[in-house]
Amino acid sequence: MKYEDLKILDELREKGSISEEEYQREKAKILNDEGSSYSGSARKPLFGMAENTYLMLMHLSQFAGIVIPLAGFVVPILMWIANKETNEKVDLHGKNILNFMISFAIYAAVLAITVIGIPLAVVIGIVYVVFVILASVKANNGEYWKYPFTIQFIK
Repeated sequence: MKYEDLKILDELREKGSISEEEYQREKAKILNDEGSSYSGSARKPLFGMAENTYLMLMHLSQFAGIVIPLAGFVVPILMWIANKETNEKVDLHGKNILNFMISFAIYAAVLAITVIGIPLAVVIGIVYVVFVILASVKANNGEYWKYPFTIQFIK
């Protein structure tokens, strides 16, 4: 794969589509697998997607429950299980997502039982959405963001 990328990059430089500086920068990225802020992670393909895109979709898949009941819980878990053995970032993010979902389900259930807790459950729902969006953006930028207020069930 690297050879093909280098060949395409060289052709772009020869055609004048990119400058020598851009060529050298992109060549270094290809050869050094830059763009990863974690060290030692496996660089296996994730269903043909870039790693950061896959991680972002793992976080955003929590919203699948809006369309199909329980999908927001099942889809991120399936995405995690499918690639946790081949990519340590997927494993790290998957555990974080699972702990977050379980923690916030417990918080919502406890608050929904109490009369005072019903308005707070709405606030928790809003916080949940904001946190998922923040985590998705961070994942797409190659960063790991641990969800706040999360109980560590799986380490």
